[in-house]
This record gives sequence, structure tokens and C-alpha cells, in this order.
Amino acid sequence: PAPPAGSAPGPARPGTKRLPRAIVVGVKKGGTRAVLEFIRVHPEVRALGTEPHFFDRNYHRGLEWYRSLMPRTLDSQITVEKTPSYFVTKEAPARISSMCKGTKLIVVVRNPVTRAISDYTQTLSKKPDIPTFEGLTFRNRSLGLVDTSWNAIRIGMYAVHLQSWLQYFPLSQIHFVSGEKLITDPAGEMGKVQDFLGIKRVITDKHFYFNKTKGFPCLKKSESSGLPRCLGKSKGRTHVQIDPEVIEQLRDFYRPYNIKFYETVGQDFRWE
Repeated sequence: PAPPAGSAPGPARPGTKRLPRAIVVGVKKGGTRAVLEFIRVHPEVRALGTEPHFFDRNYHRGLEWYRSLMPRTLDSQITVEKTPSYFVTKEAPARISSMCKGTKLIVVVRNPVTRAISDYTQTLSKKPDIPTFEGLTFRNRSLGLVDTSWNAIRIGMYAVHLQSWLQYFPLSQIHFVSGEKLITDPAGEMGKVQDFLGIKRVITDKHFYFNKTKGFPCLKKSESSGLPRCLGKSKGRTHVQIDPEVIEQLRDFYRPYNIKFYETVGQDFRWE
């Protein structure tokens, strides 16, 4: 039946909530927030701003709960979410594959030694009484035995974690972003991300300026306003000073993992 005369329908919100077609699955302290903030400038991308932790902590809530968190998108737009802990979660690859085998995965990687120090620096800012970096790194320093059960060390063993993903996804569906190049050449790295997502290269050099205080690139304009947009205070923290010998021992520890990772993905990240 026709609506009564004089009554106006409520404003229709454009778009539909859809499950993500691309997920930034890792890694913590690699540059995932920067990738998300940069890619959401693209008119064909809508991204969830918070980390939903669906495939690790909230899977029991079901796909409809997950979908309900997503931003509304038009048919021409891609939904993206990021939760960096997925990369090291054993169940995540199978769960994402069972949602959609065609999901595109983005992994932001960074020199694992620098990443571990950054991870420790972040934890220290929240829990000032934790043991020293050196104390947590080694089970036995004189023997050079690294404690791989400490999360800050374990996350950087990229080649190990990647094997779980390759059981469910072809390498062609996983795109690796260099955390280092994201700082030195953000437009170049984001150009490759746009190609991987199958969208036009809209985000270019003109979107970025280098913030000398923070030591990394910022957006000239954010998605929601015409003002420059830099990542929050927690990004670009000054790292804790670590004994160079400890760093050398860690480099030795990660070298075989790095080489295996380069060989697997066919890309040399030059962390050596």
C-alpha cells in the first residue's frame, strides 16, 4: 500500500555492510596502521578503523556479528579490516579461508630486530616494571639461546608463520609491504597495494609529506577532513637503547628465518 500522504520515508543510508574482501593480517609494529590510514584515502576503499580481532578472539560471535561491524560500501567499493595478530594466530588462515577463499591478504613486514625493539618499547610504555629487553630475549645469553616463546621474538619469525597461510592461500593472494619502504617511499609501496587490490592508482606522491619530528610520512589530507593527518602519539616513539652486541646476536638468530622468508616470497627485504 502507498504510504499516507504527507509522510516522508526516512533517509536511506547508502550501501551495504559486507564482509571484507581484503584483510591486513599482520604484523604488529610493522606499519599496519599506516597502510590502513593511507589506503582508506582511496574512494574505492572503506575500512574499519578499529581492530575487530574476529578471527582470533571473537570467532565464537559468528560472521553476522563480524559483518555488522563493517562500514557500508557501494558495489564499486572494497571493504578492508586490519588485525595484525591474525598473522601469528594458528586458526586464522583456515577461518578466513572458510569465510572466503578469495580474500586478499596484506602483510606489512619490517626488520624483525627493529620490530622486536619497537614491540618492547610499546609494552614498556604501558608496564614500566617489566624485565629488560635483554633479559626477555635470551634463555641463556652466553650460549646465545634466544627465547622464542617471547611474543616479541616469535612474531619476527615470518617464514614460520607464513607456512600456515600457504596451506590455505596461494602466494598470489598475499601481498607483502616493506615497513621500511613505507617510510622512505610511501607512494611507491601504496601504489603496489592499490595494484594488488585491483584499484586505480589514486594515492600518489601528492598525498604525502615527510614529518621530520615523527620521522615518517604523513597524509596531507585525511579521509574525513581537509587537514593533514599524522598517526597518533604512540607511533614514532623513540626506541629503547639496546646493547649493540644483543642486536648482533639477534641478527644472527633471525638471518636463517629471513633468508627462508625472502626465498618463499621471492622478495629481498634487505634486512641483512
